[in-house]
Amino acid sequence: MTYDLSTIGEGQLRLTVNQGDRLVSARSLRMTAACSEANVAGLLAQLGRRTTWASKLPQGDLGERCLQEFRSVGVDLSHMVRTESGRIALYFMEPGEFPMPGKVTYDRHCTPFRECTPEDFDWDALLDTRVLFLTGITAALTEHTAEVVQHAARLAAARGVPIALDVNHRSMLWTGEQAGRVLGPIAEQTDILFCSRRDGATVFGIEGAGPDVCRALRERFGARHVVSTDAVDGVYVSSAVHGERVFEVQRVPVIDRPGAGDSFVAATLHGYLDGDVLAGVGYGQRTASYALTHHGDLTRISARELDIPVTTDIVR
Repeated sequence: MTYDLSTIGEGQLRLTVNQGDRLVSARSLRMTAACSEANVAGLLAQLGRRTTWASKLPQGDLGERCLQEFRSVGVDLSHMVRTESGRIALYFMEPGEFPMPGKVTYDRHCTPFRECTPEDFDWDALLDTRVLFLTGITAALTEHTAEVVQHAARLAAARGVPIALDVNHRSMLWTGEQAGRVLGPIAEQTDILFCSRRDGATVFGIEGAGPDVCRALRERFGARHVVSTDAVDGVYVSSAVHGERVFEVQRVPVIDRPGAGDSFVAATLHGYLDGDVLAGVGYGQRTASYALTHHGDLTRISARELDIPVTTDIVR
């Protein structure tokens, strides 16, 4: 197959307020590229996997700024759809500091991607892959993007391409009930499902302790593997291959939070692609910890760094 992982999602630019500032009074912003699906493809590309990301972006400097971030780490962008007009999606991030929580302000209406249709994309190329990665974020944007995600899942299932789904519910984009209606049928077709304990309750109405929610998700949807996070309380796996497992979470200083979840998913998929989800969770926990310690949604890391000891010394 051409790819180890293919995915589709909206490219964005993130504009981050400096620590200690508020958006209403900020005088400078840090600009980085963003897209949950592209973050996953980008990290896997750095680990030696063949990945591709498709989106629909306008031509011009801002579109190029987004694309160059992921092109620079080896993601294949040959299936990108470019438009002559339109705007790129933006989101603004206030990092927050206890007791003030972080805050996201979206500015992503009227972008070309929000009006995309299944006919925009080359599915023969995108589905020449070992796994198709989809997220609830893209499904949440518009009816058009939801149809693209649903179409991709139907085609992948019909062709026997394994599906990885990250529920990743965003309350500012849609309600839990809306998410459940769209994502439930896709979850039934997944081989590996990522769903936090909180999203299990909000989206699918499954409440309880983390391990119980994880197991209940697998029983409901029939996925071969379910991986569930629970903030700092733990990571849970329910697997037809590995059984039920619980992983402790190590607390680390937080420099920049966005992208850490994508890093966890990507590195877990790295293990999944080798047939070892449990090893992948270990990679994911380590990679997510690194992601929290530097700026940007895309985590820059090498396969070698997944095996370095936990230390504050300089690696020379």
